[in-house]
Amino acid sequence: MHRSGFVNIVGNPNVGKSTLMNALVGERISIITQKAQTTRHRIMGIVNGDDFQIVYSDTPGVLKPNYRLQESMLNFSRSALVDADILLYVTDVYDSIDKNADFLEKVKHNAAPILLVINKIDLTNEDGLIALVEKWKTVLPQAEIYPVSAKEKFNVDQLFKRIKELLPECPPFFDKDQLTDKPARFFVDEIIREKILLNYEKEIPYSVEVVVEQFKEEEHLIRINAVIYVERESQKGIIIGRNGKSLKKVGSEARHDLEAFFGKKIFLELFVKVEKDWRNKESKLRSFGYQLE
Repeated sequence: MHRSGFVNIVGNPNVGKSTLMNALVGERISIITQKAQTTRHRIMGIVNGDDFQIVYSDTPGVLKPNYRLQESMLNFSRSALVDADILLYVTDVYDSIDKNADFLEKVKHNAAPILLVINKIDLTNEDGLIALVEKWKTVLPQAEIYPVSAKEKFNVDQLFKRIKELLPECPPFFDKDQLTDKPARFFVDEIIREKILLNYEKEIPYSVEVVVEQFKEEEHLIRINAVIYVERESQKGIIIGRNGKSLKKVGSEARHDLEAFFGKKIFLELFVKVEKDWRNKESKLRSFGYQLE
């Protein structure tokens, strides 16, 4: 008997969905920073065993959209409610239960088994956790509750075990050696964007999109050309920095992570271009791979 299923991870921004996904998959699939809106796409991570296949799906944090890009991000989160065999609703010890109540209402009426994951329990005490569990029992009475620390990998094994038990009988959806549904170029984009999120402040990281224009794999080397799109000329200057220093730092940090990710030497060239108001341009968003209604 073989079991397979789509296990979709949803929740508010900054509760640790991507950290949990990476802990469950055992590989770095999603980028992680302390900033909200780090995840922009729906990203799959696939875990295979002899008699099972789990297709995890990390989604952007649920938010009230202010521009077209955020509408697309919310669409990715909503779509995860539709095709889930198992739904992981992730919260943490600081998260407000009332935040994004409309989305939570949709979760409440979902037909799939719901596992409520309370993350970051290493940052609270036993009494605080007990009170939080009791509160969530009244909000999502049908959910099974799993307190975890994804960062410390505490109780993740128990969650993984329960997910396997809940998988429906089904042949695998993907080849057994496949780790994700995304191409290599996607992870180049994401790793470069992660470095921008970590190195720049305020609006800059949210005004950036990264597109790989060349990905040429040789025996011992991968040659990559990537364009960093910004919305204004002033942002271009900030990204490049004085004498190109800021851009060089991003390139160096990204190259280091890319070499670890691909297990090969990386030759990375970065360029910066201005695409005015791209976050509200439907044609541009579609060309960048965003899902619009």
